Amino acid sequence: MAVQILEIIIFPGFLFLTVFAMIAEYLDRILYARFQNRKGPPWFQPFADFIKLVAKEDIVPECANPFVFKLMPILALASVITASFYIPMWDNKALFSFEGDIIVIVYLLTIPTISFFLGGWYSRSLYATIGAMRNLTQLFAYEVPLFLAILSPAILAHTWSLSEMTVFFNNHLWLLPFNIIGFAVALIALLGKLEKVPFDIPEAETEIVAGSFTEYSGRLLAFFRMAIDIEMVVGASLVAAVFLPFGLGLNPVLGFILYILKVVFVIFLLALLRSVFARLRIEQMMDFCWKYLAPAAFLQIVVCVILKGVLL
Repeated sequence: MAVQILEIIIFPGFLFLTVFAMIAEYLDRILYARFQNRKGPPWFQPFADFIKLVAKEDIVPECANPFVFKLMPILALASVITASFYIPMWDNKALFSFEGDIIVIVYLLTIPTISFFLGGWYSRSLYATIGAMRNLTQLFAYEVPLFLAILSPAILAHTWSLSEMTVFFNNHLWLLPFNIIGFAVALIALLGKLEKVPFDIPEAETEIVAGSFTEYSGRLLAFFRMAIDIEMVVGASLVAAVFLPFGLGLNPVLGFILYILKVVFVIFLLALLRSVFARLRIEQMMDFCWKYLAPAAFLQIVVCVILKGVLL
């Protein structure tokens, strides 16, 4: 019990995720800058930003609901940290795992977006309300393709446990190329979940200041930003566990190094996609997800079902 508490708090729990998330934010920003032929921020910029925000005063708007306003950043942060406990990172087995934990992971990674919506909605600010509505609208666009992309390898592995699925594909590496469509769909949907270009519509600073976060400041804004950074690490870890499960169950040190490299690779692809596309309008985002992304995810399911029937 004491060991599990230490794992939750220190490694691979909250402390590790916090540090790794800030490093991941730096990598994302520096890669994005390099792709645009810019210098980019120094390595300590995410840490400096977090310290600066924590040191500032929390201001609650007069018309806001103070309880919901203060609760949402904590809820968003708690949900992404909890989701990480069910994802196998450098071992075949996650910190906690059970049959059906894939559903729990997807559910927990949906909570931050709901938190952004409620935080913006109960800010009672015009810009925050518009951003909140965009948060919720995007949720119904990318969530289905993301779930279908993760579902297809689970069908092939005949399990709803992410840990068991990684064991299956680790023993059948030749099947991984058949999931390439799902990998592409998951990457694009992850961009939408993280609300990064071209899906940064809810936080379009040239249109609605900072969207749902317009009225947030101080520690509350720091918690929101930390939740987004950790969500990027957890989302990249999920994509790596589902579509790049090789190297799990080896020497712990080697497994950890491979895990870091796989997460950095996913972040690299996300930054590359961000640099290629410009921001879409909200209706363009909806059309793209439902007309192209969702059918591609369904195609991946069909491929996996046929493959399962023919070869396994």
